[in-house]
Amino acid sequence: MPRPRSLSPARIAEAALAVIDRGGLPALTMRAVAQELGMGTMSLYRYVDDRRELEGLVVELVLGSVDTEPPPGAPWREQVATLVRRVRDAVAAHPAIVPLTMTHRHRSPALLRWGEAVTDVLAGAGFDARGRVIALRALLGYLLGAIQLEHLSPLAGPGTDAIAALPDDAYPRLAETARGARGLAPEEEFDGGLAAVLAGIAGDAR
Repeated sequence: MPRPRSLSPARIAEAALAVIDRGGLPALTMRAVAQELGMGTMSLYRYVDDRRELEGLVVELVLGSVDTEPPPGAPWREQVATLVRRVRDAVAAHPAIVPLTMTHRHRSPALLRWGEAVTDVLAGAGFDARGRVIALRALLGYLLGAIQLEHLSPLAGPGTDAIAALPDDAYPRLAETARGARGLAPEEEFDGGLAAVLAGIAGDAR
C-alpha cells in the first residue's frame, strides 16, 4: 500500500533535526519525532521505517544544500579547501549529527556528491586512485575530527582551561600550548589544520 504524501521527507527531516538540536542524538526516537510533528508514533511509521531512515533524512537535510562546485580556475588546494569548509559550515550548525555523517557516508547522496567533487579535483591535480583514497580519507578524518573537537569534545572550552592550568613542572609544553589556544579563533585553527593536511597530501599521497 503506497504511503500517503501529506508529509514530505523534508518536513520529517526538519522535525528530526529539531529533536537532535535540543537533546542530541540519544533524543532521536520515532516517538519524539512524531510528537514534534504533532502526530502519533504509529502514524509516523507510514512515512519512515525506523530511526535509521530518520538519520539518513537528517544527513540529507543538512548536507543537501552544500555547494559541490569548486571555485573555477583556483589551484587544487584552494578548491579542495573550499569544498571542505562548506561541509564544516553546514555540519557545525548542527554538530550533534557528526556521527551520522560517518554512519551514512556510503549511502548519503549529498556526501557522495561531495566526495565525487573532491576526488575529481584531486584527479585533475594528478592524484592516482591510491592517492585519492589516502587524500579523501585524510580530509574526512580531519574535517569530522575538527568539528567534534570544536563542538563536542571536552578539549574545547573548559577542557582547554583545565589543560592550561596543569602544573608547569609536569606538563610545561602542554600547558603553554593550551594557554596559547585561548586566543585562537575556531576558523583560524580549522584553516591552519586544513592547510597542514593539504600540505601533507601534496607531498606524500600522489
